[in-house]
Amino acid sequence: MKSVILGTAGHIDHGKTALVRALTGIDADRLDEEKRRGITIDIGFAHLELPAPDGQRLRLGFVDVPGHERFVRNMLAGVGGIDLVLLVIAADESIKPQTREHFDICRLLNIRRGITVLTKSDMVDPDTLEVVRLEVGDFLRGSFLADAPVVAVSSLTGAGLDELRNTIAEVASTVPARDDRAALRLPIDRVFTMKGFGTVVTGTLISGATHKEDELELFPSTQRLRVRGIQVHGATADAALAGQRTALNLAGATTEELQRGMMLAPPGVFRSTRRVDVELTLLPGAPALRDRARVHLHCYTAETIAEVVLLSAAKTTLPPDAPQADGEAAPARQKQLRPGQTAWAQLRLAEPQLLLPGDRFILRQFSPVVTIGGGVVVDATPLARKPVADFAFLQALRAASGPEVLRLRIARRGTTGISIADLIAETGLLRQQVEILTPALTSAAAIRRFGDLVIDTASFAAAQSRAVATVKAFHAANPLVSGISRQELLTRLELGTELFAGVLDSLGGKLEIAGETVRLAGGGVVMKDDEAESKRQIEDAFSTAGLKVPALKEVLAGLKVDRVRAQKIVTLLLRDRALIKVSEDLVFHQSALAALRRLMAERKATSPKIDVAGFKDLTGVSRKYAIPLLEYLDRERVTRRVGDERVIL
Repeated sequence: MKSVILGTAGHIDHGKTALVRALTGIDADRLDEEKRRGITIDIGFAHLELPAPDGQRLRLGFVDVPGHERFVRNMLAGVGGIDLVLLVIAADESIKPQTREHFDICRLLNIRRGITVLTKSDMVDPDTLEVVRLEVGDFLRGSFLADAPVVAVSSLTGAGLDELRNTIAEVASTVPARDDRAALRLPIDRVFTMKGFGTVVTGTLISGATHKEDELELFPSTQRLRVRGIQVHGATADAALAGQRTALNLAGATTEELQRGMMLAPPGVFRSTRRVDVELTLLPGAPALRDRARVHLHCYTAETIAEVVLLSAAKTTLPPDAPQADGEAAPARQKQLRPGQTAWAQLRLAEPQLLLPGDRFILRQFSPVVTIGGGVVVDATPLARKPVADFAFLQALRAASGPEVLRLRIARRGTTGISIADLIAETGLLRQQVEILTPALTSAAAIRRFGDLVIDTASFAAAQSRAVATVKAFHAANPLVSGISRQELLTRLELGTELFAGVLDSLGGKLEIAGETVRLAGGGVVMKDDEAESKRQIEDAFSTAGLKVPALKEVLAGLKVDRVRAQKIVTLLLRDRALIKVSEDLVFHQSALAALRRLMAERKATSPKIDVAGFKDLTGVSRKYAIPLLEYLDRERVTRRVGDERVIL
């Protein structure tokens, strides 16, 4: 059964609630004050099933909205998720102020289907009704309702209701089904307690599906909740699908922790945001909008204050619901947006919201509170930057779909790359959708993937070039050091560990990795003549000394090179194991220690143990050398100390 959400729109007392009641038999006015005053104050709900022209059944959910100007904010909480609008105009009053405002809101929200309903047709004569039809036709000219059906009805007598039901079925059957395979999002429009069940929330499921016992995340609080029970259009169900009016019995939260404007989504997938880049249209009749102006932002059921940072005018004046071709954006920021103009802007929100690309929003003036414009979210995760935005990116992203959306977002991250989890959070796509789309980019050589990280090919090539240049610069600055450590190179390149490993693996012909050291392929230490001579002097001083080595500082003092370069030469000899540091003060040539090992092996043949005195006699060294050398042999597992003796292993 196909589910479609209908919403009413129109001026106060034009018969919206009476129409819904006449069609469905359900009174959408649920508040005592509404019944006492005879006006709709808050959004109400009803449902109806009708046969579609193709024989399938249609499940219609009605969202009835208030028409009074004081309650437009409540109207906005209900109209955001509708598929089809019933524009209600009373035949005895024709077009009134909230008729215009509600219709502007529908156009700004990009609602593409609807029916114009002329109510109270029993209160006017046929000639007057025809005049109203002409006025309405002129009002709707050039809009999405220009060619839509116009049906005259009387909720009191029932005249025209059957025709309206048939028309609703015809139009509703053309509404594309919402994607119940997408990530779940349920904007909350009501919160209450039901005796015997506990906390209940309701809303229009705009995407995805939810089942009993599912865990959901509440935004913006990030609280985790469990679905204990589900109702769809008032009937108990095991699951709720996109496009259905849904009530969820939730465990894990009280009514005090929940409120209209919050949103439910899958756990651990999305993130709230305080900044969004948008395409913003100002209504032709609205006052000019200044840069940095504060406004009321409405998106689905949420409302918050936002600061509008105008980035640049991108398009010329056109009717707000007319499709507009992308044009070249002006390079300078605008000081104000003129009526009817469309521009790129960044909205900076007073409170965090869960918003995704493609979400439609409405802006109302801060004071007096009237509707002035709206638009669409293009990027809900803008990168930190200067006030001038990357218009080429925004324009391309606005027009992109499928793999191209991923390519643009991957390329935007440059050499840092982006994780699959971040791509999911930025786009609203499911993991399996991202996993299906990325291979097409990989096979086209547009991106490279390393584990959970992806990077565009151009940025990867730039990271490779930076890596080679950094190693080359290190060699130039440190000619006496064989290479740069992996950790230092990672820090300098500022890459993630997965990407860093991928870059090094791809540069096998240009870089060499020796343990924790990275150097240019075929490269090494390049010494000047005086440095090479000093290296020979140091090595000769220790190789000829045997085990009775001189103090290192004395050897360095006799060199022609400065102390810094001398120390680097020693470091090089220690790294190459030509010299071996036995203690903090004693350095030996590797040949002398190799000869000591052979000497200890010969001693083992005659005696398996040796003490300090025996070691001094064997080697001819003083206690100054004997103790450090024995401790070195212990560390090297040539000997093992047992009391005052060593066992030769």
